[in-house]
Amino acid sequence: MRESAGRRTTMADVAAAAGVSRQTVSLVLGDKPGPNAGTRDHVLRIAEDLGYHADLAAQLLRRARSRQLGVLFTLGHALDPHVVEALYTAAARLDYGVVLSAILPSRTVRRTVDELLGLRCEALVLIGLAVEAPAHLAKVAERVPVVEIGQRTGADIDSVRTDDDAGARLAVDHLAGLGHRDIAHVDGGTLPGAAARRDGYRAAMRAHGLAAHVRVLPGDYTEESGADAARRLLADPRPPTAVLAGNDLCAAGFVGTALRGGFRVPRDLSVVGYDDSRVAGLPYVDLTTVRQDTATMADLAVEACAERLDGQRTTPSDRLLTPALAVRGSTAAPPAAGPLAPSG
Repeated sequence: MRESAGRRTTMADVAAAAGVSRQTVSLVLGDKPGPNAGTRDHVLRIAEDLGYHADLAAQLLRRARSRQLGVLFTLGHALDPHVVEALYTAAARLDYGVVLSAILPSRTVRRTVDELLGLRCEALVLIGLAVEAPAHLAKVAERVPVVEIGQRTGADIDSVRTDDDAGARLAVDHLAGLGHRDIAHVDGGTLPGAAARRDGYRAAMRAHGLAAHVRVLPGDYTEESGADAARRLLADPRPPTAVLAGNDLCAAGFVGTALRGGFRVPRDLSVVGYDDSRVAGLPYVDLTTVRQDTATMADLAVEACAERLDGQRTTPSDRLLTPALAVRGSTAAPPAAGPLAPSG
Protein backbone atom coordinates (compact mmCIF):
# COMPACT_ATOMS: atom_id res chain seq x y z
CA MET A 1 0.00 0.00 0.00
CA ARG A 2 3.06 2.27 -0.19
CA GLU A 3 2.76 5.49 -2.17
CA SER A 4 3.99 5.34 -5.73
CA ALA A 5 7.27 6.98 -6.67
CA GLY A 6 6.98 10.72 -7.29
CA ARG A 7 3.59 11.12 -5.63
CA ARG A 8 3.18 12.28 -2.04
CA THR A 9 0.49 10.57 0.04
CA THR A 10 -2.02 13.10 1.35
CA MET A 11 -4.26 13.15 4.39
CA ALA A 12 -7.20 12.59 2.01
CA ASP A 13 -5.54 9.37 0.81
CA VAL A 14 -5.25 8.15 4.40
CA ALA A 15 -8.90 9.04 5.09
CA ALA A 16 -10.08 7.19 1.97
CA ALA A 17 -8.05 4.07 2.75
CA ALA A 18 -9.12 4.07 6.41
CA GLY A 19 -12.79 4.70 5.62
CA VAL A 20 -13.01 7.76 7.90
CA SER A 21 -13.32 11.49 7.41
CA ARG A 22 -10.37 13.75 6.74
CA GLN A 23 -11.19 15.57 9.99
CA THR A 24 -10.83 12.31 11.93
CA VAL A 25 -7.44 11.69 10.32
CA SER A 26 -6.40 15.22 11.22
CA LEU A 27 -7.38 14.70 14.87
CA VAL A 28 -5.55 11.37 15.08
CA LEU A 29 -2.34 12.55 13.40
CA GLY A 30 -2.41 15.74 15.44
CA ASP A 31 -2.82 13.70 18.64
CA LYS A 32 -5.97 15.66 19.46
CA PRO A 33 -8.90 14.37 21.54
CA GLY A 34 -12.01 12.92 19.86
CA PRO A 35 -11.41 9.59 18.09
CA ASN A 36 -11.49 6.46 20.25
CA ALA A 37 -8.49 4.16 20.75
CA GLY A 38 -9.59 1.69 18.08
CA THR A 39 -10.00 4.39 15.45
CA ARG A 40 -6.64 5.91 16.37
CA ASP A 41 -4.84 2.58 15.98
CA HIS A 42 -6.58 1.92 12.66
CA VAL A 43 -5.76 5.35 11.19
CA LEU A 44 -2.15 5.25 12.40
CA ARG A 45 -1.66 1.80 10.89
CA ILE A 46 -3.09 2.93 7.52
CA ALA A 47 -0.92 6.08 7.59
CA GLU A 48 2.17 3.97 8.24
CA ASP A 49 1.27 1.50 5.48
CA LEU A 50 0.82 4.34 3.01
CA GLY A 51 4.06 6.02 4.10
CA TYR A 52 2.25 9.21 5.02
CA HIS A 53 4.32 12.05 6.44
CA ALA A 54 2.87 15.44 7.27
CA ASP A 55 4.17 18.31 5.14
CA LEU A 56 4.89 20.61 8.08
CA ALA A 57 6.46 23.29 5.91
CA ALA A 58 3.31 23.54 3.79
CA GLN A 59 1.13 23.63 6.89
CA LEU A 60 3.14 26.49 8.35
CA LEU A 61 2.92 28.47 5.11
CA ARG A 62 -0.87 28.16 5.13
CA ARG A 63 -1.14 29.51 8.68
CA ALA A 64 -1.42 33.18 9.50
CA ARG A 65 0.70 32.36 12.57
CA SER A 66 3.34 29.66 12.79
CA ARG A 67 2.92 29.10 16.56
CA GLN A 68 6.55 27.99 16.63
CA LEU A 69 8.96 28.84 19.45
CA GLY A 70 12.65 28.87 18.57
CA VAL A 71 14.93 27.48 21.29
CA LEU A 72 18.66 28.20 21.39
CA PHE A 73 20.61 25.87 23.63
CA THR A 74 24.12 24.62 24.23
CA LEU A 75 25.36 21.04 24.42
CA GLY A 76 27.76 21.49 27.31
CA HIS A 77 25.51 22.08 30.34
CA ALA A 78 23.91 19.20 32.23
CA LEU A 79 20.72 21.16 32.94
CA ASP A 80 19.94 22.08 29.32
CA PRO A 81 18.41 18.72 28.29
CA HIS A 82 16.06 18.88 31.29
CA VAL A 83 14.90 22.34 30.26
CA VAL A 84 14.49 21.40 26.58
CA GLU A 85 12.41 18.34 27.51
CA ALA A 86 10.20 20.46 29.77
CA LEU A 87 9.79 23.10 27.06
CA TYR A 88 8.21 20.59 24.69
CA THR A 89 5.58 19.73 27.30
CA ALA A 90 4.96 23.36 28.24
CA ALA A 91 4.68 24.47 24.60
CA ALA A 92 2.26 21.69 23.66
CA ARG A 93 0.03 22.70 26.55
CA LEU A 94 -0.48 26.11 24.89
CA ASP A 95 -0.58 24.67 21.34
CA TYR A 96 2.89 25.84 20.35
CA GLY A 97 5.59 23.86 18.56
CA VAL A 98 9.31 23.91 19.36
CA VAL A 99 12.19 24.36 16.92
CA LEU A 100 15.64 23.62 18.36
CA SER A 101 18.93 25.15 17.30
CA ALA A 102 22.21 24.27 19.03
CA ILE A 103 24.97 26.81 19.60
CA LEU A 104 28.38 25.32 18.79
CA PRO A 105 31.86 26.76 18.27
CA SER A 106 31.08 26.76 14.54
CA ARG A 107 27.57 28.22 14.99
CA THR A 108 27.27 31.68 16.46
CA VAL A 109 24.28 33.03 18.35
CA ARG A 110 23.59 35.43 15.49
CA ARG A 111 23.50 32.61 12.96
CA THR A 112 21.19 30.43 15.03
CA VAL A 113 18.84 33.37 15.63
CA ASP A 114 18.68 34.15 11.91
CA GLU A 115 17.91 30.51 11.11
CA LEU A 116 15.10 30.32 13.65
CA LEU A 117 13.53 33.56 12.46
CA GLY A 118 13.83 32.29 8.89
CA LEU A 119 11.78 29.27 9.97
CA ARG A 120 9.00 31.65 11.08
CA CYS A 121 9.56 31.22 14.80
CA GLU A 122 7.37 33.77 16.60
CA ALA A 123 9.48 33.98 19.75
CA LEU A 124 12.91 32.89 20.97
CA VAL A 125 13.87 31.08 24.17
CA LEU A 126 17.56 31.16 25.15
CA ILE A 127 19.07 28.51 27.43
CA GLY A 128 22.54 28.41 28.95
CA LEU A 129 24.25 31.18 27.01
CA ALA A 130 27.33 32.92 28.36
CA VAL A 131 26.63 36.31 29.90
CA GLU A 132 28.07 38.26 26.98
CA ALA A 133 26.44 36.17 24.25
CA PRO A 134 22.92 37.68 24.12
CA ALA A 135 24.06 41.33 24.10
CA HIS A 136 23.13 41.93 20.42
CA LEU A 137 19.66 40.40 20.92
CA ALA A 138 18.19 43.72 22.07
CA LYS A 139 17.44 44.51 18.43
CA VAL A 140 15.96 41.06 17.89
CA ALA A 141 13.73 41.62 20.93
CA GLU A 142 12.24 44.63 19.13
CA ARG A 143 10.95 42.22 16.45
CA VAL A 144 9.96 39.10 18.39
CA PRO A 145 9.60 38.19 22.07
CA VAL A 146 12.84 36.89 23.59
CA VAL A 147 12.99 34.96 26.88
CA GLU A 148 16.18 33.97 28.68
CA ILE A 149 16.21 30.95 30.97
CA GLY A 150 18.78 30.96 33.74
CA GLN A 151 19.92 34.58 33.69
CA ARG A 152 18.90 38.18 32.99
CA THR A 153 21.15 40.18 30.66
CA GLY A 154 18.86 42.56 28.79
CA ALA A 155 16.42 45.18 30.05
CA ASP A 156 14.04 44.55 27.13
CA ILE A 157 14.22 40.76 27.32
CA ASP A 158 12.01 38.56 29.51
CA SER A 159 13.79 36.20 31.88
CA VAL A 160 13.01 33.16 33.99
CA ARG A 161 15.71 32.15 36.46
CA THR A 162 16.48 30.63 39.81
CA ASP A 163 17.59 32.85 42.68
CA ASP A 164 21.18 31.61 42.44
CA ASP A 165 22.38 33.91 45.22
CA ALA A 166 19.90 32.19 47.54
CA GLY A 167 20.88 28.78 46.18
CA ALA A 168 24.54 29.26 47.05
CA ARG A 169 23.55 30.50 50.51
CA LEU A 170 21.53 27.32 51.04
CA ALA A 171 24.57 25.23 50.23
CA VAL A 172 26.89 27.17 52.53
CA ASP A 173 24.29 27.18 55.32
CA HIS A 174 24.05 23.40 55.03
CA LEU A 175 27.81 22.90 55.14
CA ALA A 176 28.30 25.37 57.98
CA GLY A 177 25.50 23.66 59.88
CA LEU A 178 27.41 20.39 59.62
CA GLY A 179 30.40 22.13 61.22
CA HIS A 180 32.51 23.03 58.17
CA ARG A 181 34.58 26.22 58.23
CA ASP A 182 37.03 25.72 55.35
CA ILE A 183 34.50 25.85 52.51
CA ALA A 184 35.76 26.59 48.99
CA HIS A 185 33.83 27.46 45.83
CA VAL A 186 34.61 26.45 42.25
CA ASP A 187 33.40 29.35 40.13
CA GLY A 188 31.36 29.14 36.94
CA GLY A 189 33.05 32.06 35.19
CA THR A 190 30.73 33.99 32.85
CA LEU A 191 28.16 31.21 32.54
CA PRO A 192 24.51 31.66 33.58
CA GLY A 193 24.01 32.12 37.30
CA ALA A 194 27.74 31.96 38.10
CA ALA A 195 28.11 35.55 39.32
CA ALA A 196 25.07 35.25 41.62
CA ARG A 197 26.28 31.91 43.00
CA ARG A 198 29.69 33.44 43.69
CA ASP A 199 28.10 36.43 45.44
CA GLY A 200 25.81 34.16 47.48
CA TYR A 201 28.73 32.00 48.56
CA ARG A 202 30.74 35.00 49.75
CA ALA A 203 27.76 36.56 51.53
CA ALA A 204 26.92 33.31 53.33
CA MET A 205 30.52 32.81 54.40
CA ARG A 206 30.54 36.31 55.88
CA ALA A 207 27.21 35.69 57.60
CA HIS A 208 28.68 32.62 59.31
CA GLY A 209 31.80 34.51 60.39
CA LEU A 210 33.95 32.64 57.84
CA ALA A 211 35.16 35.55 55.69
CA ALA A 212 38.80 34.57 56.36
CA HIS A 213 38.10 31.13 54.84
CA VAL A 214 36.67 32.38 51.52
CA ARG A 215 38.35 30.64 48.57
CA VAL A 216 37.07 31.02 45.01
CA LEU A 217 38.74 29.00 42.27
CA PRO A 218 38.21 29.82 38.58
CA GLY A 219 36.24 27.23 36.67
CA ASP A 220 33.20 26.58 34.49
CA TYR A 221 30.35 24.08 34.24
CA THR A 222 32.40 21.09 33.08
CA GLU A 223 33.87 17.99 34.70
CA GLU A 224 37.31 19.11 33.57
CA SER A 225 37.09 22.33 35.59
CA GLY A 226 36.07 20.36 38.67
CA ALA A 227 38.96 17.96 38.21
CA ASP A 228 41.42 20.83 37.80
CA ALA A 229 40.07 22.56 40.92
CA ALA A 230 40.42 19.32 42.89
CA ARG A 231 44.06 18.91 41.89
CA ARG A 232 44.81 22.48 42.94
CA LEU A 233 42.90 22.45 46.22
CA LEU A 234 44.00 19.03 47.40
CA ALA A 235 47.67 19.85 46.77
CA ASP A 236 47.34 22.74 49.25
CA PRO A 237 48.91 22.18 52.69
CA ARG A 238 45.54 23.12 54.22
CA PRO A 239 42.89 21.92 51.80
CA PRO A 240 39.23 22.70 52.50
CA THR A 241 36.91 20.25 54.19
CA ALA A 242 33.99 21.18 51.91
CA VAL A 243 33.47 22.47 48.38
CA LEU A 244 30.54 24.12 46.62
CA ALA A 245 30.95 23.39 42.91
CA GLY A 246 29.62 25.61 40.14
CA ASN A 247 27.25 22.88 38.95
CA ASP A 248 26.75 19.11 39.11
CA LEU A 249 29.16 18.25 36.30
CA CYS A 250 31.87 20.33 37.95
CA ALA A 251 31.11 18.57 41.24
CA ALA A 252 31.33 15.15 39.58
CA GLY A 253 34.76 15.99 38.15
CA PHE A 254 35.90 17.21 41.56
CA VAL A 255 34.68 14.09 43.37
CA GLY A 256 36.23 11.71 40.85
CA THR A 257 39.63 13.38 41.09
CA ALA A 258 39.46 13.58 44.88
CA LEU A 259 38.69 9.86 45.13
CA ARG A 260 41.60 8.99 42.86
CA GLY A 261 43.80 11.14 45.11
CA GLY A 262 42.88 9.09 48.17
CA PHE A 263 40.26 11.41 49.69
CA ARG A 264 36.96 9.87 50.77
CA VAL A 265 33.67 11.68 50.10
CA PRO A 266 32.08 12.64 52.45
CA ARG A 267 34.28 11.24 55.25
CA ASP A 268 37.27 13.44 54.37
CA LEU A 269 35.63 15.97 52.10
CA SER A 270 32.05 17.15 51.54
CA VAL A 271 30.95 18.28 48.08
CA VAL A 272 27.81 20.15 46.98
CA GLY A 273 26.74 20.56 43.36
CA TYR A 274 24.19 22.82 41.69
CA ASP A 275 21.21 22.07 39.38
CA ASP A 276 20.07 18.63 40.61
CA SER A 277 20.63 17.21 37.14
CA ARG A 278 20.23 13.50 36.43
CA VAL A 279 23.87 12.81 37.20
CA ALA A 280 23.41 14.04 40.79
CA GLY A 281 20.83 11.38 41.63
CA LEU A 282 22.78 8.41 40.26
CA PRO A 283 23.42 5.93 43.10
CA TYR A 284 27.19 5.99 42.63
CA VAL A 285 27.22 9.82 42.62
CA ASP A 286 24.60 10.53 45.33
CA LEU A 287 25.38 14.24 45.22
CA THR A 288 23.97 16.86 47.57
CA THR A 289 22.96 19.69 45.25
CA VAL A 290 20.88 22.83 44.84
CA ARG A 291 17.72 21.97 42.91
CA GLN A 292 16.39 24.09 40.07
CA ASP A 293 12.76 23.53 39.05
CA THR A 294 13.14 23.03 35.29
CA ALA A 295 9.46 22.22 34.71
CA THR A 296 8.34 25.51 36.24
CA MET A 297 11.09 27.38 34.39
CA ALA A 298 9.83 25.98 31.09
CA ASP A 299 6.18 26.71 31.94
CA LEU A 300 6.95 30.32 32.81
CA ALA A 301 9.14 30.81 29.72
CA VAL A 302 6.40 29.60 27.38
CA GLU A 303 3.80 31.65 29.26
CA ALA A 304 6.00 34.73 28.85
CA CYS A 305 6.20 34.13 25.09
CA ALA A 306 2.42 33.63 24.85
CA GLU A 307 1.66 36.77 26.87
CA ARG A 308 3.77 38.86 24.55
CA LEU A 309 2.45 37.25 21.37
CA ASP A 310 -1.18 37.57 22.47
CA GLY A 311 -0.73 41.22 23.47
CA GLN A 312 -1.42 40.59 27.15
CA ARG A 313 1.82 42.27 28.17
CA THR A 314 4.26 44.68 26.53
CA THR A 315 6.74 45.30 29.35
CA PRO A 316 9.53 42.80 30.15
CA SER A 317 9.23 40.48 33.13
CA ASP A 318 11.85 38.85 35.34
CA ARG A 319 10.53 35.75 37.08
CA LEU A 320 12.70 34.56 39.95
CA LEU A 321 12.24 31.04 41.33
CA THR A 322 13.16 29.87 44.82
CA PRO A 323 15.73 27.03 44.89
CA ALA A 324 15.77 24.07 47.25
CA LEU A 325 18.56 21.88 48.60
CA ALA A 326 18.54 18.14 47.81
CA VAL A 327 20.61 16.55 50.57
CA ARG A 328 22.23 13.23 49.63
CA GLY A 329 25.33 11.28 50.56
CA SER A 330 28.15 13.60 49.47
CA THR A 331 28.01 15.81 52.58
CA ALA A 332 28.69 15.04 56.24
CA ALA A 333 30.37 16.57 59.28
CA PRO A 334 34.04 17.53 58.76
CA PRO A 335 36.79 15.18 59.88
CA ALA A 336 37.35 15.57 63.65
CA ALA A 337 41.13 15.52 63.34
CA GLY A 338 41.24 18.83 61.45
CA PRO A 339 42.55 19.37 57.90
CA LEU A 340 42.19 16.24 55.82
CA ALA A 341 44.97 14.22 54.32
CA PRO A 342 44.86 11.45 51.73
CA SER A 343 43.51 8.24 53.19
CA GLY A 344 46.07 6.13 51.37
